[in-house]
Amino acid sequence: MSDSHGIGVDTRYIDAYRRSLADPAGFWGEQAQALQWTRRWDRVLDDSAAPLYRWFSGGRLNTCYNALDRHVENGRAEQTALIYDSPLTGAVEHFTYRALRDAVALFAGALAANGVRHGDRVVIYMPVVPQTLIAMLACARIGAVHSVVFGGFAAMELAKRIDDAKPRVVVSASCGIEPGRVVLYKPLLDEALQIAQHKLERCIVLQRPQVRAALQAGRDLDWNEAVAAAQPAACADTAATDPLYILYTSGTTGKPKGVVRDHGGHAVALQFSMRAVYDIHPGEVFWAMSDVGWAVGHSYMVYAPLLIGATSVMYEGKPVGTPDAAAFWRVIAQHRVKALFTAPTAFRAIKKDDPRGELIAGHDLSSLKTLFLAGERCDPDTIAWAQDKLQVPVVDHWWQTETGWPVAANCRGLQPMPIKPGSATVPVPGYDVQVLDEVGAPVPAGTIGNIVIKLPMPPGTLPTLWHNDAGYISTYLTRYPGYYLTGDAGYIDDDAYVWVMSRIDDIINVAGHRLSTGAMEEVLAGHADVAECAVIGVADALKGQLPVGLVVLKAGVQRPHAEIVQELVLRVREQIGAVAAFKQATIVARLPKTRSGKVLRATMRAIADGRSYNAPATIDDPNILPEISQALEKLGLTKPT
Repeated sequence: MSDSHGIGVDTRYIDAYRRSLADPAGFWGEQAQALQWTRRWDRVLDDSAAPLYRWFSGGRLNTCYNALDRHVENGRAEQTALIYDSPLTGAVEHFTYRALRDAVALFAGALAANGVRHGDRVVIYMPVVPQTLIAMLACARIGAVHSVVFGGFAAMELAKRIDDAKPRVVVSASCGIEPGRVVLYKPLLDEALQIAQHKLERCIVLQRPQVRAALQAGRDLDWNEAVAAAQPAACADTAATDPLYILYTSGTTGKPKGVVRDHGGHAVALQFSMRAVYDIHPGEVFWAMSDVGWAVGHSYMVYAPLLIGATSVMYEGKPVGTPDAAAFWRVIAQHRVKALFTAPTAFRAIKKDDPRGELIAGHDLSSLKTLFLAGERCDPDTIAWAQDKLQVPVVDHWWQTETGWPVAANCRGLQPMPIKPGSATVPVPGYDVQVLDEVGAPVPAGTIGNIVIKLPMPPGTLPTLWHNDAGYISTYLTRYPGYYLTGDAGYIDDDAYVWVMSRIDDIINVAGHRLSTGAMEEVLAGHADVAECAVIGVADALKGQLPVGLVVLKAGVQRPHAEIVQELVLRVREQIGAVAAFKQATIVARLPKTRSGKVLRATMRAIADGRSYNAPATIDDPNILPEISQALEKLGLTKPT
């Protein structure tokens, strides 16, 4: 990266980026000084077991202390730390740093009273409520390792995670709440505990007012009763390299992969990212619209805002339907949110229900300075729509569960850069992002290849998988020795901007031409009637693969579907070329997605190719798959076997 890459006269980003790669120990050692340590590290970067790297080895600190107690002691005791906003229950609660610290200390005492010690695991199976955050920080406080499982996950999937983590205690709730329905958690937990081979002695259950769960005598404790009997616990002295949490992500073998996050590197990276990427400072309001069970919830609802001394918004609701497509605007105005971080699918849903943005009227959004999008690539049309309606920069940035914080972004706190819709902008300091071909050679600027990160990756990224160093190495580090394989495909342009186009599996080969389905989706999404879309590559005897588009229309579109499809085919031919061989598209009511909003392209490919498939455990609504099958069958594609 050179000064000629469109950065301009402001060199704060380029200076930080260069130093982070040339002198990572010096750079990250300086960032670590923003936290309070009980023992200074021996080595900032420990490469003695490379390619398994460790950060701040020998150092000791407590993540919960740095997120709560430190602010209470340094003048922020009465500042709001957490705002809980639940349109599903009508509740809005504010927690000061002092109140949150006290609640966490008490629940940490309850965990300790029930046998949880330093290094023990605690599985947290909870909805988006303050007690979930309290349980996570309570584990961090006493040095236990938490593993949050998305509330409402199927019993079999929960059992797999229990067997892998082997927790001392499971913390759960009687129910979760979705628009129009209550999801009973306790029966799912009971079933999971019957399936699991690992047996535990204690569950602590939060009884929500909507449903009271039956508790099993001798095993289950009521949350409030457990807290009432507890004494506040002090912060344990944990090693920087101790595991803070395990976050499971689906593996290709059916066995979930337990991504590990450590105490030291995690805290250093997240507090750095709040300033550098999100431009958030102590006392400002940050809203990460996510479930706590996802990486976004861990990093940017729970830990990062509190580590920096900001105010975090926890929202139990949806972008539409709670009650309407103005839900986001109400929250931003009511709580004076400075930055919102959500998934592109949320804004596509808002755009679909309110294409002209009429529901924004009447809401004072003057506090909002930036909208951040991540989770999957955002089409430029949605970015343009959001920028036009909100009149703020819309930053599409890229990261993964494994990295824990952004890999590429427009670093608003270092040096705001021109936005190129469709690009995640530039690598964040600490990440040496490169694009390689199939044999590991660098590709020219603008050429699609496999996106990798040169080792060592920065602090805060996964040091390994839970009890599976070999699996970590084989999954991420073997294909290109010396590099971490992201699993994403894309390119870096002449200005050093990173363009993440799709997963590696979504690069299709049409008659020998490697084409990005993401590029075709970008073209389809630019059509005036399209709310969202997906393009998949289906098997073809002649050309190897052919692209097929699945398109969801905006609300109120009444035109004939055949006419719209014809226009879409023509758009791809005009903007990408005949080489794309894009000739088939179908209109569908909705796309199959995970609960975090990622479109299930691999599942749709399997349906189209007539291959057997299992609906992912994270699917939002399994009932949609037969609809997709019928739509593809009408195109002459094979029904699933």
